[in-house]
Parts: sequence; structure tokens; C-alpha cells
Amino acid sequence: MPEATKKECIICGDEITGRPDKRFCSDNCRSTYHNRQNSDQTNFIRNINNILRKNRRILASMNTDGKTSLHRDKLMENGFNFRYFTNEYVTRKGTIYRFVYDQGYTERENGYLTLVVRQEYVE
Repeated sequence: MPEATKKECIICGDEITGRPDKRFCSDNCRSTYHNRQNSDQTNFIRNINNILRKNRRILASMNTDGKTSLHRDKLMENGFNFRYFTNEYVTRKGTIYRFVYDQGYTERENGYLTLVVRQEYVE
């Protein structure tokens, strides 16, 4: 019977024992490999999620009564980023509400905003 060739772990170089199709010597090396493969994509997504969480936190802290009016500069002073939101809702009259999860706002005249809380359940 021919002797099997010894395989090396693609992360650490240790000898692999077990199934012939194994690529890693341990769960740690397998996790390390996959974390490296996904790191760029994960960092991008993590950064956007951090911006969205911060935006939601700012809206919630400014809108303690469920509906509030304030100037957009107030949000910007707290680090709100208007480019990031999770969805838009357009009313029959054409008013656009931008939401960050359940916290939303609509722009009015002269830079003022109306902050609202979405009451609907997610389907």
C-alpha cells in the first residue's frame, strides 16, 4: 500500500492528521483563515453599521416625546451623518421621511426637521 503524502496546514504549516481533504490543523487556524478572507468586507460593513447606530442614537436622544421639531444643525453638532439611513417612506402627499431603523425625520423649510418614531411592526 502506498504511503500517504503528508499535508501541511495552510495557516501555520503544522502537519494535518485526519481526513484527506482537510486544509487546517485546528479550528483556530480555520477561523484565522476565514477571518482574514472576510476582514476587508467586514470592516466596511462594521463602519457603516457604526454610523447607522450613531445616527439612530442621536435621533432617539433628540426625540424623547415621539415627535419633535428642530434645526438640522442640532443633529450635525452631535455628529449625525445625513448620508446614512436605512429606508425612506413617501406619503401620499409626497413628503419624504428618512428612517434610521425606527427613528425618522422629514425636512421642512429653512433647514428645520420634524423627528418622528415609526410605530409599525417589521414584517
